[in-house]
Amino acid sequence: MTDITSQTEAALAAIAAADSLDALETQRLDTLGKKGWVSLALKTLGGMSPEERTAAAPAIQSARASIAEALETKKAALEAAALEQQLARERIDLTLPAQVAPKGSVHPVSQVMDELAEIFADLGFAVATGPEIEDDWHNFTALNMDETHPARAMHDTFYFPDKTGECREILLRTHTSPVQIRAMLDQGAPIRIIAPGRVYRSDSDATHTPMFHQVEGLVIDRDIHLGHLKWTLETFFKAFFEREDITLRLRPSYFPFTEPSVEVDVGYSTEGGRRVVGGRGDAPGHAWMELGGSGMVNARVLEFAGLDPAEWQGFAFGLGIDRIAMLKYGMNDLRAFFDGDPRWLAHYGFSPFDQPTLSAGVGARA
Repeated sequence: MTDITSQTEAALAAIAAADSLDALETQRLDTLGKKGWVSLALKTLGGMSPEERTAAAPAIQSARASIAEALETKKAALEAAALEQQLARERIDLTLPAQVAPKGSVHPVSQVMDELAEIFADLGFAVATGPEIEDDWHNFTALNMDETHPARAMHDTFYFPDKTGECREILLRTHTSPVQIRAMLDQGAPIRIIAPGRVYRSDSDATHTPMFHQVEGLVIDRDIHLGHLKWTLETFFKAFFEREDITLRLRPSYFPFTEPSVEVDVGYSTEGGRRVVGGRGDAPGHAWMELGGSGMVNARVLEFAGLDPAEWQGFAFGLGIDRIAMLKYGMNDLRAFFDGDPRWLAHYGFSPFDQPTLSAGVGARA
């Protein structure tokens, strides 16, 4: 018993004197480790008589408890002291001016959205937004898309299941066209808006991604016709691509929400392996490229939005923001837009101070 007491006092003194975590670990091994004297003392209890065990066990257990507590307390103190020293070494004076210029950049899609807003604002358009999680009525029904339309198919649209497990009412919007329905219901007519934003379709390959960006344009007023639509798009493309030789071709097509409907083609040539917008598509060395769909708003869509088609007419158009960004800035792979590669962003990104303006040029690079 005297040996246990003296060994415990010596161990506690050594623990108190330990000046590092390594020295403290050495004391732990010497006392409570597998070959430590406390562990060896506990093993001797099995060979003692009941009377001896009754006398020795409490002393050994008390020694183990005292040493374990001392080790834990000392470890906490040493770790706290080490942290204080580290914080003192790594202290930063936040009042000092930044020594490195910020390296962040604006994504080309965000930049093009700002360019769109700047150009269309000059034409009298407001920017409208809507939810990305839509209901079936706004996304399909109010846009004159019948129940058998292919876009409603499960393999084309991301639906959310309801409580019964059915997936037919709530979905990720497949276009920004629902915004025009919401805007007409809220504001009535006349109206002139663009609606840029993210849209979602169940499609993924080298030229398609499940999420992409689209801008919807809508004008509702009296005596609106296709000539207004073509002028608006030509004016926009001339400002966006900063060229006066933009030539558009309106090609008959079909969309449920417009009648008549037209595809919008633009003339382009190929220079240095990239497509350059400009000139007539039927000129030598040129071709036509589809950029989006458009047309006169269907009378049924106007009725769904609470407007009288006998009084109000209008046009709508939809453009792929990612595609026109690729054309303007010479990008050749849509997938790179969503990879998050800092090298790509450093090359194609824009300075946050480079705000598009018509006076300075919407395509100016920093």
